[in-house]
Amino acid sequence: MRAGRLDVGIVGAGRVGPVIGAALAGAGHRLVGITAGSDPDRAAAVLPGVPVMEAADLVRASQLVVLAVPHDQLPDLAAGLAEVEAFQPGQLVLHPDPAYGTDVLEPAVRRGAIPLAVHPAITFTGTTLDLRQLQASYAGVTAPAMVLPIAQALAVELGCEPVVIAEADRPAYAEAIATASEFARSIVGQATGILRGIGVENPGGYLSALVSSTFDRALREASPD
Repeated sequence: MRAGRLDVGIVGAGRVGPVIGAALAGAGHRLVGITAGSDPDRAAAVLPGVPVMEAADLVRASQLVVLAVPHDQLPDLAAGLAEVEAFQPGQLVLHPDPAYGTDVLEPAVRRGAIPLAVHPAITFTGTTLDLRQLQASYAGVTAPAMVLPIAQALAVELGCEPVVIAEADRPAYAEAIATASEFARSIVGQATGILRGIGVENPGGYLSALVSSTFDRALREASPD
Protein backbone atom coordinates (compact mmCIF):
# COMPACT_ATOMS: atom_id res chain seq x y z
CA MET A 1 0.00 0.00 0.00
CA ARG A 2 2.65 2.51 0.96
CA ALA A 3 4.55 1.94 -2.28
CA GLY A 4 1.60 3.17 -4.37
CA ARG A 5 -1.34 5.49 -4.20
CA LEU A 6 -4.98 4.61 -3.66
CA ASP A 7 -8.14 5.46 -5.56
CA VAL A 8 -10.27 7.12 -2.88
CA GLY A 9 -14.04 7.57 -2.76
CA ILE A 10 -15.67 9.92 -0.25
CA VAL A 11 -19.20 9.00 0.82
CA GLY A 12 -20.54 12.04 2.65
CA ALA A 13 -20.20 15.66 1.57
CA GLY A 14 -20.74 17.38 4.92
CA ARG A 15 -18.04 19.13 6.92
CA VAL A 16 -15.81 16.09 7.39
CA GLY A 17 -15.71 14.08 4.16
CA PRO A 18 -14.41 16.75 1.76
CA VAL A 19 -11.66 17.77 4.18
CA ILE A 20 -10.47 14.20 4.64
CA GLY A 21 -10.55 13.82 0.88
CA ALA A 22 -8.46 16.96 0.41
CA ALA A 23 -5.92 15.78 3.00
CA LEU A 24 -5.59 12.38 1.32
CA ALA A 25 -5.25 14.03 -2.08
CA GLY A 26 -2.50 16.20 -0.64
CA ALA A 27 -0.73 13.01 0.42
CA GLY A 28 -0.77 11.80 -3.18
CA HIS A 29 -3.89 9.65 -3.36
CA ARG A 30 -6.32 9.98 -6.28
CA LEU A 31 -9.89 11.07 -5.57
CA VAL A 32 -12.36 9.04 -7.63
CA GLY A 33 -15.37 11.07 -6.52
CA ILE A 34 -17.66 12.21 -3.75
CA THR A 35 -21.37 11.78 -3.13
CA ALA A 36 -23.79 14.69 -3.32
CA GLY A 37 -24.42 16.82 -0.21
CA SER A 38 -26.67 19.58 1.03
CA ASP A 39 -24.04 22.27 0.42
CA PRO A 40 -22.44 21.49 -2.95
CA ASP A 41 -20.68 24.87 -3.17
CA ARG A 42 -18.78 24.27 0.07
CA ALA A 43 -17.77 20.75 -0.95
CA ALA A 44 -16.65 22.00 -4.36
CA ALA A 45 -14.55 24.73 -2.72
CA VAL A 46 -12.62 22.08 -0.79
CA LEU A 47 -12.53 19.50 -3.61
CA PRO A 48 -12.67 21.45 -6.89
CA GLY A 49 -13.24 19.32 -9.97
CA VAL A 50 -13.92 16.07 -8.09
CA PRO A 51 -16.83 14.19 -9.72
CA VAL A 52 -20.12 13.75 -7.86
CA MET A 53 -21.23 10.12 -7.99
CA GLU A 54 -23.86 7.78 -6.62
CA ALA A 55 -22.66 6.02 -3.46
CA ALA A 56 -22.73 2.43 -4.74
CA ASP A 57 -20.94 3.29 -8.00
CA LEU A 58 -18.35 5.30 -6.11
CA VAL A 59 -17.65 2.50 -3.65
CA ARG A 60 -17.23 -0.05 -6.44
CA ALA A 61 -14.67 2.21 -8.14
CA SER A 62 -12.56 2.88 -5.02
CA GLN A 63 -9.71 1.10 -3.28
CA LEU A 64 -10.20 3.20 -0.14
CA VAL A 65 -13.74 4.21 0.84
CA VAL A 66 -14.31 6.94 3.44
CA LEU A 67 -17.78 6.78 5.02
CA ALA A 68 -18.07 10.28 6.48
CA VAL A 69 -21.77 10.50 7.33
CA PRO A 70 -23.65 11.49 10.51
CA HIS A 71 -23.39 9.06 13.42
CA ASP A 72 -26.93 7.71 13.21
CA GLN A 73 -26.66 7.07 9.46
CA LEU A 74 -23.46 5.02 9.45
CA PRO A 75 -24.87 1.57 10.42
CA ASP A 76 -27.63 1.69 7.79
CA LEU A 77 -25.23 3.02 5.15
CA ALA A 78 -22.75 0.20 5.71
CA ALA A 79 -25.53 -2.38 5.65
CA GLY A 80 -27.13 -0.89 2.54
CA LEU A 81 -23.89 -0.75 0.56
CA ALA A 82 -23.19 -4.37 1.50
CA GLU A 83 -26.67 -5.40 0.42
CA VAL A 84 -26.12 -4.04 -3.10
CA GLU A 85 -22.68 -5.70 -3.17
CA ALA A 86 -20.81 -2.43 -3.47
CA PHE A 87 -17.92 -3.44 -1.19
CA GLN A 88 -15.06 -5.36 -2.77
CA PRO A 89 -12.65 -7.98 -1.31
CA GLY A 90 -9.45 -6.35 -0.08
CA GLN A 91 -10.94 -2.86 -0.21
CA LEU A 92 -10.16 -0.46 2.66
CA VAL A 93 -13.26 1.01 4.31
CA LEU A 94 -12.65 3.84 6.78
CA HIS A 95 -14.98 5.92 8.91
CA PRO A 96 -14.08 8.96 11.10
CA ASP A 97 -16.85 8.66 13.72
CA PRO A 98 -15.44 8.84 17.28
CA ALA A 99 -18.11 6.64 18.84
CA TYR A 100 -17.78 3.61 16.59
CA GLY A 101 -14.92 1.20 16.26
CA THR A 102 -14.80 -1.27 13.40
CA ASP A 103 -17.80 -3.38 14.48
CA VAL A 104 -20.13 -0.98 12.65
CA LEU A 105 -18.36 -1.96 9.41
CA GLU A 106 -19.11 -5.68 9.84
CA PRO A 107 -21.38 -5.73 6.74
CA ALA A 108 -18.39 -4.57 4.68
CA VAL A 109 -16.12 -7.12 6.36
CA ARG A 110 -18.50 -9.92 5.36
CA ARG A 111 -17.94 -8.83 1.75
CA GLY A 112 -14.17 -9.08 2.20
CA ALA A 113 -13.40 -5.41 2.95
CA ILE A 114 -10.84 -4.24 5.53
CA PRO A 115 -12.34 -2.08 8.32
CA LEU A 116 -10.59 1.01 9.73
CA ALA A 117 -11.78 3.65 12.23
CA VAL A 118 -9.75 6.88 12.17
CA HIS A 119 -11.11 9.90 14.04
CA PRO A 120 -9.16 13.16 13.72
CA ALA A 121 -9.68 14.98 17.04
CA ILE A 122 -10.60 18.40 15.69
CA THR A 123 -13.80 20.37 15.24
CA PHE A 124 -14.37 20.43 11.50
CA THR A 125 -15.56 23.61 9.83
CA GLY A 126 -15.82 22.03 6.39
CA THR A 127 -13.31 24.46 4.89
CA THR A 128 -9.67 24.30 3.87
CA LEU A 129 -8.80 25.87 7.24
CA ASP A 130 -9.28 22.38 8.68
CA LEU A 131 -6.26 21.12 6.76
CA ARG A 132 -4.01 23.28 8.93
CA GLN A 133 -5.75 22.04 12.09
CA LEU A 134 -5.11 18.45 11.06
CA GLN A 135 -1.37 19.13 10.99
CA ALA A 136 -1.34 19.75 14.75
CA SER A 137 -3.84 17.13 15.88
CA TYR A 138 -4.14 13.54 17.01
CA ALA A 139 -6.36 10.79 15.61
CA GLY A 140 -8.02 7.99 17.51
CA VAL A 141 -7.31 4.81 15.52
CA THR A 142 -9.05 1.44 15.81
CA ALA A 143 -8.48 -1.53 13.50
CA PRO A 144 -7.83 -5.28 13.60
CA ALA A 145 -4.26 -5.98 14.67
CA MET A 146 -3.16 -7.22 11.24
CA VAL A 147 -4.14 -3.95 9.54
CA LEU A 148 -3.57 -1.49 12.38
CA PRO A 149 -0.38 -0.19 10.68
CA ILE A 150 -2.49 0.77 7.63
CA ALA A 151 -4.88 2.78 9.80
CA GLN A 152 -1.96 4.46 11.55
CA ALA A 153 -0.31 5.29 8.23
CA LEU A 154 -3.50 6.87 6.90
CA ALA A 155 -3.81 8.96 10.07
CA VAL A 156 -0.27 10.21 9.50
CA GLU A 157 -1.11 11.02 5.89
CA LEU A 158 -4.04 13.11 7.13
CA GLY A 159 -1.45 15.05 9.15
CA CYS A 160 -2.35 13.54 12.53
CA GLU A 161 -0.42 11.66 15.18
CA PRO A 162 -2.22 8.31 15.60
CA VAL A 163 -3.27 7.07 19.02
CA VAL A 164 -4.58 3.51 19.24
CA ILE A 165 -8.02 3.16 20.87
CA ALA A 166 -9.26 -0.34 21.65
CA GLU A 167 -12.63 -1.36 20.20
CA ALA A 168 -14.12 -1.71 23.68
CA ASP A 169 -12.92 1.77 24.63
CA ARG A 170 -14.56 3.66 21.76
CA PRO A 171 -17.66 4.67 23.79
CA ALA A 172 -15.46 6.15 26.54
CA TYR A 173 -13.31 7.85 23.91
CA ALA A 174 -16.39 9.38 22.28
CA GLU A 175 -17.61 10.59 25.68
CA ALA A 176 -14.31 12.37 26.30
CA ILE A 177 -14.44 14.04 22.87
CA ALA A 178 -18.06 15.13 23.34
CA THR A 179 -17.44 16.41 26.87
CA ALA A 180 -14.54 18.60 25.79
CA SER A 181 -16.36 19.94 22.74
CA GLU A 182 -19.68 20.65 24.43
CA PHE A 183 -18.07 22.20 27.52
CA ALA A 184 -15.99 24.57 25.43
CA ARG A 185 -18.96 25.68 23.31
CA SER A 186 -21.19 26.10 26.37
CA ILE A 187 -18.74 28.17 28.38
CA VAL A 188 -17.77 30.41 25.47
CA GLY A 189 -21.42 30.89 24.55
CA GLN A 190 -22.32 31.86 28.11
CA ALA A 191 -19.41 34.29 28.49
CA THR A 192 -19.98 36.01 25.14
CA GLY A 193 -23.66 36.34 25.96
CA ILE A 194 -22.83 38.20 29.19
CA LEU A 195 -20.42 40.56 27.44
CA ARG A 196 -22.90 41.22 24.66
CA GLY A 197 -25.50 42.03 27.30
CA ILE A 198 -23.34 44.80 28.76
CA GLY A 199 -22.62 46.32 25.39
CA VAL A 200 -19.22 44.83 24.51
CA GLU A 201 -18.87 44.72 20.73
CA ASN A 202 -17.45 41.57 19.14
CA PRO A 203 -17.43 39.57 22.40
CA GLY A 204 -15.97 36.53 20.62
CA GLY A 205 -12.96 38.49 19.48
CA TYR A 206 -12.63 40.07 22.92
CA LEU A 207 -12.40 36.66 24.59
CA SER A 208 -10.31 34.95 21.91
CA ALA A 209 -6.86 35.40 23.46
CA LEU A 210 -8.16 34.75 26.99
CA VAL A 211 -9.94 31.53 26.06
CA SER A 212 -7.04 30.24 23.96
CA SER A 213 -4.44 30.92 26.65
CA THR A 214 -6.65 29.45 29.38
CA PHE A 215 -7.28 26.25 27.44
CA ASP A 216 -3.61 25.99 26.51
CA ARG A 217 -2.63 26.24 30.17
CA ALA A 218 -5.26 23.69 31.23
CA LEU A 219 -4.05 21.27 28.57
CA ARG A 220 -0.42 21.69 29.62
CA GLU A 221 -1.34 21.03 33.24
CA ALA A 222 -3.27 17.91 32.21
CA SER A 223 -0.37 16.53 30.17
CA PRO A 224 2.44 14.51 31.72
CA ASP A 225 5.86 16.15 31.98
